[in-house]
Amino acid sequence: MKKKIVFLTGTRADFGKLKSLISASQELDGYEVHIFATGMHLNNKYGKTIDEIYKCGFKNIYPFINHDRADLMDRVLSATINGFSRYVAEINPDLIIVHGDRVEALAGAIVGSLNNILVAHIEGGEKSGTIDELIRHAVSKMSHIHLVANHDAKKRLLQLGERGQSIFVIGSPDLDIMASNTLADLNSVTAYYDITFDSYGILLFHPVTTEIDCWEESTREVVDAIIESKKNYIVIYPNNDLGSEIIINGYKRFQNNPRIKIFPSLRFEYFLVLLHNADFIIGNSSAGIREAPYYNIPTINIGTRQHERGNAPTIWHCNYKKAEVLDLITQAKKANQVAVNKSTASSFGSGNSTELFINLLNNGVFWGLRKQKSFQDRDF
Repeated sequence: MKKKIVFLTGTRADFGKLKSLISASQELDGYEVHIFATGMHLNNKYGKTIDEIYKCGFKNIYPFINHDRADLMDRVLSATINGFSRYVAEINPDLIIVHGDRVEALAGAIVGSLNNILVAHIEGGEKSGTIDELIRHAVSKMSHIHLVANHDAKKRLLQLGERGQSIFVIGSPDLDIMASNTLADLNSVTAYYDITFDSYGILLFHPVTTEIDCWEESTREVVDAIIESKKNYIVIYPNNDLGSEIIINGYKRFQNNPRIKIFPSLRFEYFLVLLHNADFIIGNSSAGIREAPYYNIPTINIGTRQHERGNAPTIWHCNYKKAEVLDLITQAKKANQVAVNKSTASSFGSGNSTELFINLLNNGVFWGLRKQKSFQDRDF
């Protein structure tokens, strides 16, 4: 009998991490693969990215709307638990795979653990900041198997009391796509999105829920800096956390500006091509901390959202003040040819995450891991 695997995806970002794993596992004879697509994927405002999942030709895609107009994170968590619980009861999977630090991942881990179903968490053990880190560690504690990007992440999970036998270092799956030779050329991508300028920065700025009281001012400072820099920009909508409406309202000032192209979302592979050819990326996205250094692209990391991440020499940190952001924009433009050793610029792995993942699926030890967890005391 085939084993059933469910991949849970709630955003364009986590789908980019999961895509190669989904594709490879669907090609295996011994598995029946399902996709539970929810969150931003079902929201027209953010580009309704479930269409990108359909275009991949994947089978067994189940769409579920988990949010209302308010987009309050606790309500999204509650709705996702309810919907995913009913879905799991219907198909009875053997393994649930979640990624990262979104409330959808937390919902998947909760449903799996409470229903005695194996849960595998991808890229746990990371440090960042704000509410994201709390969610990520909570997902790890509710998961049985950990597929981490590097040994630092493994060490943190050991500090959290996880069993070493359940932690597997496979790297970051998106590197498999980043390092491939199958990505489109830049001209095709810019033509697809009707981008007419050759030189540009990428703005990807997400809300920080713990700073919501001052978020309107922070957004205004960043928008002011972007406009006053008089450079070309590709601007991508934020995620749908609390505070996203403030950012989107702030972006209205970009309208009719010929230097700025705004997109609700970009296809993951096309985003990588644009990032690889950008002058710099600016904002507070993990793409500036993880993907950009691999491509040797300067990052202007604004604020606290990634304050525990980012030690590559191409990453510069600043606060939300316009003057400081403007200063780093000028420096980043001049520094975009700085040579950086990729082995020190990122901790993604070796671009073989999919291979390592498939090897684990075909390993009896993986499926024999205990669902009954206990905290592992350690002396460090």
